Amino acid sequence: MDIDAWVWWLIGAVGLGIPLVLTAMPEFGMFSVGAIAGAVTAALGFGVVAQVLVFALVSVALIAVVRPIAARHRDGRPQHASGVDALKGRQAVVLERVDGAGGRIKLAGEVWSARALDADAVFEPGHKVDVAEIDGATAVVM
Repeated sequence: MDIDAWVWWLIGAVGLGIPLVLTAMPEFGMFSVGAIAGAVTAALGFGVVAQVLVFALVSVALIAVVRPIAARHRDGRPQHASGVDALKGRQAVVLERVDGAGGRIKLAGEVWSARALDADAVFEPGHKVDVAEIDGATAVVM
């Protein structure tokens, strides 16, 4: 049974597509597209040298062009804080006296246990404080 070269290139393209899906490394996808270009070259009747050259040129061109564009888009996207990271730097209102030992604040519409960042600081009810960090289920305020 003799398998045409273009079939081998397609098998290679699928083989390169599997690590793309498993590792989310886009370079494998670019090599897979290069293998498809090699398959097209083989189907058109060109020799092995031309097939390998087309594979290499398409793969390298995609890596050289697409990766910088993708990196620009990835780096240009604003990073959105979520969870407790989104609460850092927010203002809260003291509900029960907050000192180095503890207290209660209202933060983002919820009641949180809190303690002062500076152990000597004391915040009375109604005072606005800033959240420095979240330590477990306790807001550390200043």
